Amino acid sequence: MGLLQEFKEFAVKGNVVDMAVGVIIGGAFGKIVASAVEDIVMPPLGLILGGVDFSDLAVQLKQAVGEKPAVMLRYGKFLQIVLDFTIMAFAVFMMVRAMNKLKKAPPEAVQADPPATKDQLLLSEIRDLLASRAAIVADTAAPAQSE
Repeated sequence: MGLLQEFKEFAVKGNVVDMAVGVIIGGAFGKIVASAVEDIVMPPLGLILGGVDFSDLAVQLKQAVGEKPAVMLRYGKFLQIVLDFTIMAFAVFMMVRAMNKLKKAPPEAVQADPPATKDQLLLSEIRDLLASRAAIVADTAAPAQSE
């Protein structure tokens, strides 16, 4: 098998294609969540906290010297990213939870027993006949033992 043929089989496998679709949708979903956090969640939160813009929060570790820029510890960006992640993780959790609920069949929808085949019906009749014959033999043998 040639290298090209092996690569073709690998690339068109369902798992690889599904993973690629997941990565693409995940990237787009990440942008949606980032926008939701930056444009919807953070402005009211900053307003509540006195007009603080989290992305601008930083501590200067070293002054700028000449053309070298100042060394900054930008913990506001970190807080923003942690909040993005938390919202995204919760959204994915809720989505997976909803999908799992859809997968589970309601108890009413589950069939009790599948219909029996001819073989199963014949075997159950034979079993019942043998059981009744054994009961008759046991009943006739019981009075003889008690005498």
